[in-house]
Amino acid sequence: MVRLVMILLGVDYLRTRWRALQLIGWVSLLLGVVVFVDALDSALYFPITPFALLLLLEGLATLAVAWTGMGGQRTLRYVKGFAFCCAAALILAGHHHGNFILSMIFGTLFLADGLLQIVSARVVRYRTWRFAMIGGGVEIALAVFFYQPYPTHYVGTVPYCLGLGLIFGGWNMILLSTRVRRLVSNPAVAVDEAAASDNAVNTANATSTSSTSSTASTASTASTTPTSRPAVPPRTRTLEWDGPPGTEEAALTVHVWTPVGTAKSEARRQPIVDRYIAAVDRNGVISTGHAALESPEGIYISLYPGVEIDRSPDDFARLLRATRENDVPGVFQPDYPTESKAWCPSTVQVRIRNYDPVRLRRFWERYREDATYNLTYRNCSSSVSRALEAAIEGASARVWGDRGGWRPFLRVIATPELWVAAQLRKRAATMAWTPGLTLDYARALSMLADPRPSGWVTMARIAVRRMVRSRRQWREEARNAPAARD
Repeated sequence: MVRLVMILLGVDYLRTRWRALQLIGWVSLLLGVVVFVDALDSALYFPITPFALLLLLEGLATLAVAWTGMGGQRTLRYVKGFAFCCAAALILAGHHHGNFILSMIFGTLFLADGLLQIVSARVVRYRTWRFAMIGGGVEIALAVFFYQPYPTHYVGTVPYCLGLGLIFGGWNMILLSTRVRRLVSNPAVAVDEAAASDNAVNTANATSTSSTSSTASTASTASTTPTSRPAVPPRTRTLEWDGPPGTEEAALTVHVWTPVGTAKSEARRQPIVDRYIAAVDRNGVISTGHAALESPEGIYISLYPGVEIDRSPDDFARLLRATRENDVPGVFQPDYPTESKAWCPSTVQVRIRNYDPVRLRRFWERYREDATYNLTYRNCSSSVSRALEAAIEGASARVWGDRGGWRPFLRVIATPELWVAAQLRKRAATMAWTPGLTLDYARALSMLADPRPSGWVTMARIAVRRMVRSRRQWREEARNAPAARD
């Protein structure tokens, strides 16, 4: 989550506030330790009942405004509301049964996540897979801690979870403040300054040369380097948008071809697997889908293997390893019309208004120098995800401009989509980016880059509109009443 916050707010915004962030982190860390230690015996000083009531109030409030959300935002609000209400009900139920059920739920979540992280790291073998296995082992140890009754016979389940949340949150805040204090640019989307300077010089030289070169040379250069930049309407300062961009708006577009949608024949339905990993058709052919990114400035990022990879079930497990022997030459598709005509239109599109075309172009100029393709660590989905992160760096702070202060930070931290995006990013980092993960990641980032109004604000707007409409209708009825009597 640290890197994601750095991407959304930008290093420049966070660097000016690193002392306050570090102070908040230490306070959260120490408070979490106090809460966790307090829960180690049966005499709890933590106000468990008021906490449960606040949790229940938050859950009911979320459910009350969930219908005002758009698409996935609505679903996420319903999930959050029901989860909070169920947790509060179990806490208020008290005694042994409620605490026992909560312990089993938290233990199972830690166990499943830890096992998945260990297995995926062992299979994929990406660069830091050993550290990921250690992290998975820590999660399994926490699962065992929740499963066994010692030392409080499940009475301290809620303080344990709250303490761990404060500890991990404080530690992440300390890491964030330490990193932004020393960084000049964001490591997640950093561009090599020397390469950028060389590109700038080469561009200037190419521009100077093109004025005296022949028409054939100019045509050859245009065929290899996408330099066309359609005019983009100027953007207005907006703090919130009611929904996704319209078709007439200039916006960054993430194209996703889902595995099921691109299967050559009818796919065998396998929930979760065919959504996030791959689909298998009736003939046993595996389809992994595809992802691409398109900007109004003419940038199109779509990496594809230069030679079709044999994705039969026998070789698929070997190809999952993120090792050099699985690297193959890749090609970048020229544009979306060409790719969609040669294959098929994308299944789903996610569009984002608030992005930085300059950062995106810098990323693209460096990234396209290497066309290596690897099914796990450098594929179409990872290329799109990295480009998307480069394009939206500082988006949440850019919305507010100089008027933001701490509001962008608080808004990002309080948005549920941040947690969803962080979990998706973690899963992709420990396994592999797939079109399904990229789709959900892009949707979550679109909510963070293009902030939507909160549920209460939307409900207030609807109420005001209804009041204005009713008053207008009453006035019209009052004016028409004398004429009706005549």
